[in-house]
Amino acid sequence: MSEYGGNYGGETARHSPIEAARSDVGALLGQVMFLVAVALGFLALGSYIGRDMSEGAAMGCFFAGFGMLLVANFVERLRVGVFAVAWLYTIALLLGLGLGPALNQMITVNPDAVTTAAGGTALATVGAGAIGFIVSKDLAGWIRPLSFAILGAVGVSIVLLIAGTSAPPLLSLAIIVISTGLITTYFNYLRKHATERDAVWLATGIFVAIVNIFLSLLNLLTD
Repeated sequence: MSEYGGNYGGETARHSPIEAARSDVGALLGQVMFLVAVALGFLALGSYIGRDMSEGAAMGCFFAGFGMLLVANFVERLRVGVFAVAWLYTIALLLGLGLGPALNQMITVNPDAVTTAAGGTALATVGAGAIGFIVSKDLAGWIRPLSFAILGAVGVSIVLLIAGTSAPPLLSLAIIVISTGLITTYFNYLRKHATERDAVWLATGIFVAIVNIFLSLLNLLTD
């Protein structure tokens, strides 16, 4: 799945002095993680609603959500403000609908794999976020190259999905490593540069990285 971040390395610098005033890091972290939590809730809701959808309808929802994610990279209004929040939640719901049938089958056939993947994703997210906050070096310069790397890896996995083939273990591992690295850079950026205007795109990037890690772990555990 695509990642946010490719267009944002210097976004804060383009704000007015008032807009660029640093927010309280703790408050901003809470805002970002609240957005992530609600997005994950919409993903779970979509997965439940779409559990009995046909394969074609589910794939249509998934690609609609993926397309909305790509569009947001080029439209600032979809990254900042209330409308951007609604856009994020719509993306999460559509992705959930798209993943619903597959996740429902996984839960039925191998529930332990789903639980393990969820736990591993939580640990990876917390660990990567903590590293991002602890590291003193500014990692903002890594957002763009890591975003391009994950876009390429996810693009390959989507092509394989369309071809009816699951992603090979090495590709899943690559997606996990890159997505974990992106979470680290997002939290580092949040601590060093972010303002309230950055909250939605940071939340979107973290949300997408979490989904990428979960799906890749699930693929490894059920391969």
